[in-house]
Amino acid sequence: MDEHAIRAAVRERYARAATTGESCCGDAPVKIFADREVTDDLLGPSLGCGTPVEAAGLQPGETVVDLGSGTGRDVFLAAERVGPTGRVIGVDMTPEMVAKARRAASALGISNAEFRLGEIEHLPLPDGIADAVISNCVINLLPDKRPAFAEAFRVLRPGGRLVISDVVSRQPLPESFKSAATWAACLAGAIPEGDYLGQVRAAGFTDVEVLARRSYTGDDLFSITLRAGKPAGQ
Repeated sequence: MDEHAIRAAVRERYARAATTGESCCGDAPVKIFADREVTDDLLGPSLGCGTPVEAAGLQPGETVVDLGSGTGRDVFLAAERVGPTGRVIGVDMTPEMVAKARRAASALGISNAEFRLGEIEHLPLPDGIADAVISNCVINLLPDKRPAFAEAFRVLRPGGRLVISDVVSRQPLPESFKSAATWAACLAGAIPEGDYLGQVRAAGFTDVEVLARRSYTGDDLFSITLRAGKPAGQ
């Protein structure tokens, strides 16, 4: 698989999703605020495969970074939990997604969230900025996932936590299945769960735990939600 072809296909698909509402990983409704209605034309369909915000145990005043934030659904969920003294930063490589997320934040009057254009393997953020790093069905899209885990570790404060929902496989996927299109559809980039967790540990994380598993497509692919910590002394 050519890395440049994969990146181009992913960027094209998510640019299209930002403008047409096309879904990738699912379209389950997400209620962001209890006291106001958020329409799909504002955020588009959900592109996630889990609920990392719920699993992260966010507290008022914390700083959160969302890897591959899309139109901002999880950023806005997190912003409500960390409150006005907290901060949430979404990073996404697709200009159309970032623009749509910024418009949504303005329309919703959310002042403790911001969106930055960038690749999650090269986060436009300083070291040790975050109490929590979250991601929802994004890292599977990367040709090489290890730099994203290393960057998550870098931007976390000592004692911080990583909470990810993502698609993994039961066994290595056949090469005949892999194409730029299936990669961009959150399918071909999935790696075996054990390999995925091993890469998280190799980045320096400890206490790696799978909190939930759920079916994704057939018996070969499924989604997991995992939690891991950055040691307090690092």
